[in-house]
Amino acid sequence: MRTLRSYIFFGILFAVLAAVSCKKTDSTTSPLTLTNLTDTIPEGGGTVALSFSSNAAWSIDTTGAGWLHLSQTSGNPGGATISLSAAANASGISRTVLLSLNSTNGQSRRITVLQLPRIFPSYNTSAIAADASGMSSTAAQLVAQMKLGWNLGNTLEAPGGETGWGNPVVTQALIDLVKSSGFNAIRIPCAWNSHADQTTAAIDTAWLRRVKEVVQYCINDGVYVLLNDHVNDGWLDCTATGAKLDIIKAKQKAYWEQIATEMRDFDEHLILGSANEPNATDLPSSTVLRDYHQIFINAVRSTGGKNANRTLVIQAPSTSVDLADYFIGIPGMPVDQVPKKLVMEVHWYSPPNFAILSADASWGKEWCYWGANYHSKDDSARNATPNTEESYVDSTWAYMKRRFVDNNIPVLIGEYGVPRHNATLTGHPQDSILSLNSRAHFYKYVTQSAKKNGIPPFIWDAYYDLIDRHNNVVYDPQLLDSLKAGAGL
Repeated sequence: MRTLRSYIFFGILFAVLAAVSCKKTDSTTSPLTLTNLTDTIPEGGGTVALSFSSNAAWSIDTTGAGWLHLSQTSGNPGGATISLSAAANASGISRTVLLSLNSTNGQSRRITVLQLPRIFPSYNTSAIAADASGMSSTAAQLVAQMKLGWNLGNTLEAPGGETGWGNPVVTQALIDLVKSSGFNAIRIPCAWNSHADQTTAAIDTAWLRRVKEVVQYCINDGVYVLLNDHVNDGWLDCTATGAKLDIIKAKQKAYWEQIATEMRDFDEHLILGSANEPNATDLPSSTVLRDYHQIFINAVRSTGGKNANRTLVIQAPSTSVDLADYFIGIPGMPVDQVPKKLVMEVHWYSPPNFAILSADASWGKEWCYWGANYHSKDDSARNATPNTEESYVDSTWAYMKRRFVDNNIPVLIGEYGVPRHNATLTGHPQDSILSLNSRAHFYKYVTQSAKKNGIPPFIWDAYYDLIDRHNNVVYDPQLLDSLKAGAGL
């Protein structure tokens, strides 16, 4: 018995010593805890707080941080909050410093601090308090109210002004016709860079007022309006680096501060869109695009008033369904301080042989017929392939619903369309009729499938696709009937 007691005693002793030893080891190797690993100093100068905790003495290596001032560079165990401050960045380029936070317990962390350059003046000079009146709907609720959308194409985005591509000046009568034809949402593609001083990024005030007037035409009819930056001159380059990237980011901020301020008093019927078809095709360019969208969101929100709660639209990389997942995984969605106010935009010109080509091209043959029941027997080489037809449309919008809509990211189709294939079918009246019927079927089917999945579509209408703007009449009644049938109107 005496021997057994000895074993028990020493067993308990060893267990206690092991527990104490483990506790001591855990204590000495517990990691530093930081609130964040990145910080951004405002371009005009300012201060941000860096908070962390350590169970041992700590110090910060500030090598290369000549432009950044730290309120404290060393300290004792416990929690700490230090200030990171910098003056306005007048260098003309972004500046970054990598701080190394080191603890005597052997742990270390690296913190990146960024400050963009002040390239253009601030245009957020009259920010006001947030005004939530007339802005209560979530983005999903607004999208659900959009029955059918129409594009004011090739007009306010045209070089030199709204008549630059042959369309007449927009009138209230045109918007009245669009509304009476069954559309309750209008997308206004708009150029800003070509109307801005490239030295100061100041947008021509007369242009701002004219765009606002066209928006007012739509609001007068109770129509939802999506006003974007259509970048017809390609300035919003997602492949840019270095100083060029800094200038683009500065422009994005300056432009949207001005646009948002001018449009600030419209209620939730006005929705603002960051871009059009940004040239992001991979992870690096999609990351740049996400940054552009973040600047857009921050700029609009910063102006206050109704903009503090306005629904905003961001575009998927290249507005492509196939690339939209970049905003689900990495780099992910931009951050909005206001919950449930972001919408994702995609475009639909698929299959491109049918929806884009109006003649044979080096990369493919023009297809004139789409839909299982609309194939030509005599001209089978111009039939769409079955894997690009109805089942593909259904699977695409079902995927977007499952991936985005069901995860509180509403989606809209900012553009979709098909040309008439008349030139290719000249001299073949029966085939021409079949092609037009196929085109009408495409519009009806895509509209119906998208709407079924909670995704409102906006038809691209530029000249005489649907509305004859010179005579202010519906140019293609067959197309309009197909759209309304697809939308259940």
